[in-house]
Amino acid sequence: MRFLLGAVVSCLAVLPQVAGAAPVSSLLLEWGWQARIAAGDNDTAAAKSHPNATRWFKARVPGSIQQDLIEGGQIPDPYLGENEAAVQWVGLTDWEMRRTLDVRGALFARKHIDLVFDGLDTFATVLINGRQALVADNGHKRWRIAAKPFLKKGRNEIVVRFASPIRKLQPLVLADAHPLPAEYDSAFGDEPKGRQTSAYVRKPKYHYGWDWGPRIVSIGISGPVRLESWDDARIESFEVAQEDLNAEEARLTTKARVVADAPGKVKYYTWITGPDGKVLASSDRDISLKAGENVVSLPLTVTEPKRWWPVGYGEQPLYKVESWIMQGEVSQASAVRTIGLREVELMQDNGAFGFRVNGVPVFAKGANLIPFDMFPSRVTDADMRARLDDARAANMNMIRVWGGGYYLPDSFYDEADRKGLMIWQDFMFGGAVPPSDAAYRENVRSEAEQQVERIGSHPSVVLWAGGNEVLSGWENWSDRKDYKKAIGLDATERMSTAMTVLFDQVLRDAVTHHAPGTPYWPGSPSSGYDGPNDTDAAGDRHFWDVWSGSKPVEAYTASCPRFMSEYGFQAMPALATIRGFAGQDVLSPDSPAIKAHQKFLAGEGNERLKFYLDARLRPAKDFADFVYLTQVNQAQAIDLAARHHRACAPTTMGSLYWQLNDVWPAISWSSVDHDGRWKLLHYAAARFFAPQAIVAEHREAAVSLAFASDATKPIAAKWRLTGYAMDGSKLGEAAGSITLAPTNATRLDPVPDAKVFGSARATDSYAVAELVIDGKVVSRQIVERALPKDMAYPAPGLVATWNGKTVTITAKGLARAVMLDFATLDAKPADNGFDLLPGESREIAVASKESGAALRDALVLRSLAGA
Repeated sequence: MRFLLGAVVSCLAVLPQVAGAAPVSSLLLEWGWQARIAAGDNDTAAAKSHPNATRWFKARVPGSIQQDLIEGGQIPDPYLGENEAAVQWVGLTDWEMRRTLDVRGALFARKHIDLVFDGLDTFATVLINGRQALVADNGHKRWRIAAKPFLKKGRNEIVVRFASPIRKLQPLVLADAHPLPAEYDSAFGDEPKGRQTSAYVRKPKYHYGWDWGPRIVSIGISGPVRLESWDDARIESFEVAQEDLNAEEARLTTKARVVADAPGKVKYYTWITGPDGKVLASSDRDISLKAGENVVSLPLTVTEPKRWWPVGYGEQPLYKVESWIMQGEVSQASAVRTIGLREVELMQDNGAFGFRVNGVPVFAKGANLIPFDMFPSRVTDADMRARLDDARAANMNMIRVWGGGYYLPDSFYDEADRKGLMIWQDFMFGGAVPPSDAAYRENVRSEAEQQVERIGSHPSVVLWAGGNEVLSGWENWSDRKDYKKAIGLDATERMSTAMTVLFDQVLRDAVTHHAPGTPYWPGSPSSGYDGPNDTDAAGDRHFWDVWSGSKPVEAYTASCPRFMSEYGFQAMPALATIRGFAGQDVLSPDSPAIKAHQKFLAGEGNERLKFYLDARLRPAKDFADFVYLTQVNQAQAIDLAARHHRACAPTTMGSLYWQLNDVWPAISWSSVDHDGRWKLLHYAAARFFAPQAIVAEHREAAVSLAFASDATKPIAAKWRLTGYAMDGSKLGEAAGSITLAPTNATRLDPVPDAKVFGSARATDSYAVAELVIDGKVVSRQIVERALPKDMAYPAPGLVATWNGKTVTITAKGLARAVMLDFATLDAKPADNGFDLLPGESREIAVASKESGAALRDALVLRSLAGA
């Protein structure tokens, strides 16, 4: 990550070259840092066990102590093998970091010298020349120190002391008869079961471990550090609010928070540049600044505005808005924002939940995004861009930024703006019950205002949500019910009221004031304080009866929720990814390294993988086949659910599966593993999230057909449903013409089995459902009346014919879920996990740095019936 919470403005203040004033200068302080175990911790067991860590060593900023220790060889890489346990002591230890700073001449002569930390993780005390300058307690905030009173001419020393968040908070938690329910218990014995410290601190919750990630309680300077020097004024934040938008004009208001050294009169200018680079409008007025903080604003009007649209619905034109504060002919401060013009409405009539963008209902297709890595500072813009590219390639139009991580950098939202990907942005609450005191809420208020000021002008951000599973957990989870019973009715009422204030006032106010054109939702899942949470009847849902509840995957089709914002099914990552963390030994689902990277059920989650393989598919022949089969199971389960959600439109208006990515190399719910390799699910997503898709569901001796379309106009199409015996002979057919309703699903009366399958047995037959537009099959689905494990699949007779790095796969018989498996070679087929009908061929390009000959030699063709 380039920065955790950078300056809100893209261009920092520029100050006049008169009367001794000079432009704001910004000096990055990313080099020259050192770290060690805090001097007061030298008698601890950690210091005795790791004496090298008590001596100053090189530290990277931004980063974490854990990263520095890994790079210095003092701890092993926790991503490899079973090394996670060996790094736990770091998060239980107090640390300190230092660097020197030479301040002389012109720099020291500036009126103001500020030390700005874009991220401190988390309990940090900053000392300048031995004097305390800051005490920080929020890992999600930017911290600014008016540092000049602490500095001296010449050599200065900055020291940052970090307290272990666990050690700092544990006495409080242990002394509480009824500590706050949090998320996941530690597997390493550093916290007693049910007595977790994570609920009490504003720090990324995933650091404490999740059911898809390790426990690495990071400590350190998590964002860039800079020294900002200025004289007369600086711009603290800059926002652009859209007041009105219609076909004729867009009315905007620019708002800058200006910090002035002294009272004075200036002129405020603002203008907007269109997507073609031409200045479209400008405005100016005289203002009087007072000493301290000032809010200055100006209107702008754009005629014939071009609207920003989600991908698939139109283009993504972007405008640049600039503001300047001038004193005479000299610039005092300037700021710039890139914006898009769009209207977003949250549809909520009669329990509905969905998005209307620029007046058009948009079915949300996408996935949940968890943090990109346990160490955000090593995530590059290219890494984030790759995952967003993956999302677009799978026909997604929405990403939910999950609330148990951290607020992402501007570059992520810039990329989403350009790609037309809508962002559902959670505030950073992962599921723990938050403290009820006013000081905690004030800390959150400051955090929320900073973050919404920074992110709120991005057109891609179409929703701010209060957090993840806090409200639904308080209402429904057994440990919360036990907690409420233990503390009594009065205390329960106080806690409930405090949560309402936090999620329905504090966070809502931040959005209302700083992103007025973007809806707010109190949490996910939620009914918006209109009845019970997490139901099909209203609001959004998290459905975990399948997988976590062990129900059959067919349970996905039992109802039509209003908006499914979480549902998921696990699979193994690519074999090449597995070998990267587990080594070259013979592997099985029960190998220690494999279990160490499976966090569901405290490492026993591979039993759930086996459970669903036994329930649906065939036994695995070996470990590589086990990897393949789990990916098939995942792809088929989510395909079933997502298509059903689309068929339920407009009752259901969104389907976001869990999860897009991984935080480390793991066995998880992701469709793209940590090394960026697509699982079969991601290939399937491109099919079930296609702009027009067929949905065929078999129930009660008939096939129900529905046709989903994202188009904003009706589309003339044809459909057919053809039954076949396993030898490829035709059994029956139903077909017809249909007009696809815009942004909706169109349903037909069920087609009786007899019309399609005749008298054939379920295990010996299948049907092919096809949607045809302009003579081309745009969507296809295989319909089976029995579980795959019971189907009498023929030998597929798969043959591969190569031409350079392009391979043609031909099937003699029906081939379900054909996988091109290149084992440990890094190779990405253009499609994978597809079905082939008898005699059918598919030409697949393979992207790889390997030679065509190496790809040919490595290829193993897999299907549910073998090769």
